[in-house]
Amino acid sequence: MPQNSQTRLRPLRQIELPIRQAPPELKIRSDQDVEVWKSTRGYADYLLFLHRLSESVVGYMLSPTNLPEQSQEIGHILDLLQTLSDWVDEVPPLQTPQRFGNLAFRKWGARLEERSEELLANLLGEKFATASPYLKPYLLTSFGSFLRMDYGTGHETSFAIFLLCLTLIGFFKPEPDNERHLVLSVFVRYLQLSWKLQDVYKLEPAGSHGVWGLDDYSFLGYILGSGQLRDQTDITVASVLNPPLPPSNLYFMSIMRIYQVKHGPFFEHSSQLHSIAVGVPNWGKVNSGLFKMYEAEVLAKRVVVQHLPLGGLMEWDVDVVQHHAPPISRDVPASADTRAPWTNPR
Repeated sequence: MPQNSQTRLRPLRQIELPIRQAPPELKIRSDQDVEVWKSTRGYADYLLFLHRLSESVVGYMLSPTNLPEQSQEIGHILDLLQTLSDWVDEVPPLQTPQRFGNLAFRKWGARLEERSEELLANLLGEKFATASPYLKPYLLTSFGSFLRMDYGTGHETSFAIFLLCLTLIGFFKPEPDNERHLVLSVFVRYLQLSWKLQDVYKLEPAGSHGVWGLDDYSFLGYILGSGQLRDQTDITVASVLNPPLPPSNLYFMSIMRIYQVKHGPFFEHSSQLHSIAVGVPNWGKVNSGLFKMYEAEVLAKRVVVQHLPLGGLMEWDVDVVQHHAPPISRDVPASADTRAPWTNPR
C-alpha cells in the first residue's frame, strides 16, 4: 500500500442539513473583494480539500488495482458525467466557419440549465435534496461559459468546489479511499469530458496567458498528478520532454493533451511546463510549487474568480482563525516567496 501523509492534514469539517445560509452568488467585483475571499472560511475549506485530494493519491497511479470498490455516490456522479458526455453526442456542432466557439455549445448549455435540477435530484436522492440550490450554481459553471463559449481554470475550479460542497454535506465521506476515487475516477472523467467539449465545440481558452501560462485551459490535473508522483524517484520530472508518455498519472495525461493540441517545440508553446521539466529537481517541489502558483495565478486573480458563485456552503465568513488554513507545505518555509520556485520576474 503506498504510504502518504494524509494523517498530517486536518479532517474536512461537515455541514449539517438543512443549510441556513443563502445560496451562493457572485460576490467578487474588485481586487479588494479578492483579498476578502482569501480570508474566508470557504477559501480555507477549498485549499484544505485540494491538499487532501493531493495527499490521498501519493503513490497511486491511474487504474489502480488496489483501490477498494467505489461507493454508490462515486458511481452516481460518474453516471452524471456520462449523461453530460452523451449529450455532446446528441448535440453535434453546427457547420460554421468560426475558429472558436461553435454555437451548438449554447444548445448543450441550455439543456444543462433546463435539466440541472433533475440531474441533481437523481444524484442527491431524498437525503441530500435540500442541498440542491447550493450545488446548482457550481454545476452550471463547471463546463465553460455558454455566453462567451470559452473554458478555463475558473470553470475547472467551479467543478472542484462542486466536489468540495458534496463532501462538506457528507454526500462523499471525507476519507482517503473516497478522496482517491474523487481524483482517480471522478476528476479524470471530468477532464475527459471537458476536453471533449473543447474539441467538439471549439471552446476558446478563457483568459489565456499564452506561452507564459501553465496551460491554456486547466491547472488541477498538474497539481494532482504531481501529487501522485511526489514521493517516488524512478520517474524524473524531465521525462515529460520525451513523449509519448504513459497515461499513468494526471500530470502525464495533461502533458500529452498539450502535445495533441499544440504544435512546434515544447519550450516555445509551453515555457512554464518546460521550465519545470528542466529546472525543478523532484516531484515534491513541483507539487508544492504548483500549489503556490495556483493560489497566485488562479485563486488570486479577479478576472478568474469573479465568475465563481460564493457564499452558501462556500462560506463568506471573514472571521476565520488561523487553524482553519491548510498546512504550509513541508518544502516551503513560512517566509518563502509566493512565486513558484521555477518562475523568474520578466
